Amino acid sequence: MVVTEANKIAVLIDGDNAEAQLIDQILNEASKYGRVTIKRIYADFTTHRMNSWKEQLNVHAIRPIQKFAYTKGKNSTDSALIIDAMDVMHSKLVDGFCIVSSDSDYTGIANRIREEGMFVMGIGQAHTPEAFVKACDNFTYTEILSPSAKKVPKAPKKTKAAGRPEPKEQPGKDKQKKAVTAAPAEPEKVYLTNLVTHQPIDMGMVEKAFEMVYDGLTGLALASRMGNALKKVDPTFDIRNYGHNSFRKFLEALSPKFSVVLDKDGQTMSVKRGL
Repeated sequence: MVVTEANKIAVLIDGDNAEAQLIDQILNEASKYGRVTIKRIYADFTTHRMNSWKEQLNVHAIRPIQKFAYTKGKNSTDSALIIDAMDVMHSKLVDGFCIVSSDSDYTGIANRIREEGMFVMGIGQAHTPEAFVKACDNFTYTEILSPSAKKVPKAPKKTKAAGRPEPKEQPGKDKQKKAVTAAPAEPEKVYLTNLVTHQPIDMGMVEKAFEMVYDGLTGLALASRMGNALKKVDPTFDIRNYGHNSFRKFLEALSPKFSVVLDKDGQTMSVKRGL
């Protein structure tokens, strides 16, 4: 979906799987893809755990949908949200959806929305099942929306081994020996860690995205197209997952595997393999 202010987005919130304190950030994320015209939250508001949401409803003009549990220990929130999503989809009131939940039960409706040719994004926690994540065009982890989100880690400094003094150099022979046996320095490894999953960046994902958009003649890929390709390969891709707020800084952190190239205008940015 081309991002424009004309796009209309429906935000449907599973009150049992969403955090009230992040509602500002959630609505801001959805607003990046258009104008939020529908805001609904589904939950049993008679329970104490929904008190935090009650304070947010009027402030953010969110329409509450009361759903009582049919049986003890179970709720009807999932089915109510899915039915509403189908109704809104067929009414053509919006151009896209934002489903706020970490529940895999919404995998089916996310797939159905995409089949209709509409945009669907998800917002949930890092433990959200992969099936729901991959069913979305874009999935944002709530961990990076939290005000206490961590900063990008710095590469660990190399330290000398404790208790092992460095051998003293002997003039003549030692220097000559080093000149013969010294191996070429290995390129510095990419140091990027996902702050949400705590896993190193999947360079295979980056390679795949680059292959999708690079120009075979110049060997360059426009940074804007590279960013879109990364989203297609991995719906959860977000530079904030790696502690960056600038796509250029993220790309520079991929050195030495990839490097940034500026066009003659000093503005257009491209990516190429190696230094």
